Amino acid sequence: MTAHPADSPTPPGHDLELAHPTVTDGPVLHELAAAAGGLDVNTRYAYLIWARDFARTTVIARRGGEPVGAITGYRRPDADDTLFVWQVAVDPSARRRGVAAAMLAWLAGRHVEGGGRWVEATVTPSNEASRRLFTRFADDASAPVAWSALFGADELGDGHEPEELVRIGPLR
Repeated sequence: MTAHPADSPTPPGHDLELAHPTVTDGPVLHELAAAAGGLDVNTRYAYLIWARDFARTTVIARRGGEPVGAITGYRRPDADDTLFVWQVAVDPSARRRGVAAAMLAWLAGRHVEGGGRWVEATVTPSNEASRRLFTRFADDASAPVAWSALFGADELGDGHEPEELVRIGPLR
């Protein structure tokens, strides 16, 4: 996997500005999650805390200074070589333009630079866009990808679909 230099916030071939959030980006993370649709949207407070405590494992994409996407993630406490991708949010106006793929590659690149080897996420069976995103990322990184059941619909409740774990790696 080729990582982008830390001082180069824009991936080649994109007009995106990618950066870790600051606390003032907490409301932006909330708005992007709500606008994306299909995500379990957390409180503004939760996104403020996320922007403060998990900034190094989160990315915001901007185009022309306007936020168009974000990925929230964290290093698993019991496996700090694993980046868990919590949410991938892309504004509807920016979909199908490679925003999610650019953010994931950028964030994973920094994870690998810091000694990380694995990327995980959960995906519902009906979320074809996320399935394509993670499968394509694994292909681009020449890394194995494994899918397994993680949480059943009964455990999640409220009519939520089951969540499958996708595990990609080891990354190099």
